[in-house]
Amino acid sequence: MTNLTIRQLRYFEALARHGHFGHAADACAVTQPALSVQIKELEQSLGTQLFERGARQVRLTGFGEEFALRVQDILRRVDELGDMARASHEKMVGRLRLGVIPTIAPYLLPRVIANLSRSNEGLDVHVRETLTTRLVQELTEGRLDAAIVALPISDPAFTEVTLFTEKMVLVRSDQDAGKPVPDKDALREMRLLLLEEGHCFRDQALSYCNIPAALPQDGLDGSSLSTLVQMVGAGIGVTLIPEMAVPVETRSAAVCVGHFRDPQPSRTVGMIWRRTSPLADHLQRVAEIVQQSAHDLRAGENA
Repeated sequence: MTNLTIRQLRYFEALARHGHFGHAADACAVTQPALSVQIKELEQSLGTQLFERGARQVRLTGFGEEFALRVQDILRRVDELGDMARASHEKMVGRLRLGVIPTIAPYLLPRVIANLSRSNEGLDVHVRETLTTRLVQELTEGRLDAAIVALPISDPAFTEVTLFTEKMVLVRSDQDAGKPVPDKDALREMRLLLLEEGHCFRDQALSYCNIPAALPQDGLDGSSLSTLVQMVGAGIGVTLIPEMAVPVETRSAAVCVGHFRDPQPSRTVGMIWRRTSPLADHLQRVAEIVQQSAHDLRAGENA
């Protein structure tokens, strides 16, 4: 076991995560034979198999599962050593691995990245857009530095910083322009189009309408807000979207936007990172830049 290397551990972690030699090799930016050789040498050093090889898939052995838990912790601590070096600089340098949920990324990210690049010359921003549950997992595993999500996450392992609160608005066919905006009781009787399960914005919309999440919906489960808005324009139903999405998603659809009466539905957006991250001070400044970007975006929309 004296011959274990960090490279082997990273290849092992990638193969354990993807369950496929080809996909793991792509994730590590190496050839499949090169990754296979390193995995084989790792198993030889340990004197036991880490994976069961199938025709199309590999899976961890019992020992491999226990080994994986230790490897994740080791790699996270190795990455933190690099983070400590980065934290010693006055400004953030190197790579920033930032996760963002899909109902925020297309609307806020362009301004955020521009502002980050302007204030941190040479910063290499890598963006991961996916659902909150995956972002939290990848943040926990050390594969992300921070994530922009809807709060609260309520996990003591993370620092949560509130960035802004935004309203949720109703999108209807433009034929309904001028009609009163329905209240939540009336909305429950309408064909409500929602994002597919797993999106936190879906849960927020259901919560506002007092509709149980487990109750089947006679509508459309979309993978994006753009799909939902286009379906509304085609006369299929109504939907709710965050206010920041309005300029982008409604410009090419035959829809109208309505605001609910007070208390209006809203969501709180924030940034989270591991409490143990050596980059905490830098990430706090990144959060301030994201917050200012959101403020500038709303100011531009209202101008």
